[in-house]
Amino acid sequence: MIRVIRHPGPGSNHPRGSVLTIGNFDGLHRGHAVLLGQVRDRGQTEGRPAAVLTFEPHPRSVFLPGAEPFRLTPFRVKERELARLGTDAKSAEDFVTDVIVGAIGASHVVIGWDCTFGNRRRGTPDLLRAEGARHGFGVTVLEPVRDEAATVYSSTHIRELLKAGRPREAAALLGRFWEIDGRVATGDRRGRTIGFPTANLGLDDYLHPALGVYAVRVSGDGPDDPLAGRTVDGVANLGLRPTVGGLVPRLEAHLFDTDVDLYGRHLRVALVDFIRPERKFAGLDALKAQIAEDAAQARAILAAAAPLE
Repeated sequence: MIRVIRHPGPGSNHPRGSVLTIGNFDGLHRGHAVLLGQVRDRGQTEGRPAAVLTFEPHPRSVFLPGAEPFRLTPFRVKERELARLGTDAKSAEDFVTDVIVGAIGASHVVIGWDCTFGNRRRGTPDLLRAEGARHGFGVTVLEPVRDEAATVYSSTHIRELLKAGRPREAAALLGRFWEIDGRVATGDRRGRTIGFPTANLGLDDYLHPALGVYAVRVSGDGPDDPLAGRTVDGVANLGLRPTVGGLVPRLEAHLFDTDVDLYGRHLRVALVDFIRPERKFAGLDALKAQIAEDAAQARAILAAAAPLE
């Protein structure tokens, strides 16, 4: 179970004495999973709720509003992944230094070695330890979590891999394939005229990965899931669509062997592998021939794709 407490404080109805962790948790990668596992396990051992204090909107979008899109996980996805990882409560919004004690009443705080918080990011693990001693809550600081190749699990590194067109390597750090999540918008319906209808998703404030063609796996989400719990293989173009003069990047996913009305429905499109960069074609016939070739390659990639360990 997961409860979302948007404004924790004296008036909110949440259990006090939680085992708490703090962070942006963008991406919810395998390093985050280790930290959240410690919070969950300590909470179970002590009979206390496991809690996550996270921030919505992401502080970077507040303090650097003109920066390029960067988010790996919007709030909807973050909430789903936190629930999967076993936390019981979560607050999202503003953070001030007295929230831990005054609003949440935490008994123990678990953070990563690089956690910072507060004005000018002056809150550090050392400061938190000192405050814990003063206010009577415990503090555990986790050292960097690394994979077998000694690579630190890092949201920054995952962003770099996605922007370099290396989604499978990003997935190894995330523990799942990275997804673009959203409602299907009405496009120009050009795909139907060339035999490849697509579901169109905007990128909004998502990170913009390498533009190009991807082998993808698509699933529905929510009570209006149009795929009834199935995951469907497909091929997707993520980019500006230069052949038809597109101006705003979007994701156009063609689902294999599927004829379902997807307009307005919520989809999750997982990028499994990068096939080729986006490029401009001489016309729709050349584009249609290339999409057919891309689709065949995507089918082969997905048929051979090994599951993530």
